[in-house]
Amino acid sequence: MTDTLEKQVGGYLISTGLKLCLAESCTGGLIAHRITNVAGSSEYFLAGVVAYSYEAKETLLGVRKITLTRFGAVSQETVLEMASGVRWKMHKRFPLEQTVGVSVSGIAGPGGGMPGKPVGLVWVGLSTPDGDEAFQFQGNGNREENKAFSADKALEVLLEYVRRHAGK
Repeated sequence: MTDTLEKQVGGYLISTGLKLCLAESCTGGLIAHRITNVAGSSEYFLAGVVAYSYEAKETLLGVRKITLTRFGAVSQETVLEMASGVRWKMHKRFPLEQTVGVSVSGIAGPGGGMPGKPVGLVWVGLSTPDGDEAFQFQGNGNREENKAFSADKALEVLLEYVRRHAGK
């Protein structure tokens, strides 16, 4: 039987010595919930911020108002600032070269979609010692399915990174 995504991620985080910070929007804490379901996750999981509103993204994560105004919450630019922001919040206690920030923002539905940003659209941000990246995915389920899809995609992005990092 294959381990869950969160268990695989945890194993690689332990082996690399990296610590994880999360910035969640559309998933509402689902990723943090899944990460903390793994026994021993306190060895690598530092913090999770659920920043649903524009104001929370600005105040808690340092997302710039101009970014939100120009590109919206569900955008490459916003998830990059979210992932970097949550990582920077922890840097006084944990060096940036030891932390990874993952962010997610999307349109869970059933409403909220618009031209160019349909229901199910999700952006995942990754901020690491190696640089920052963003990834776009498209779910097609109901609200709960889109949230689960978004959490899966964020964990898959993180897993791919920690696997590569472990191979260095």
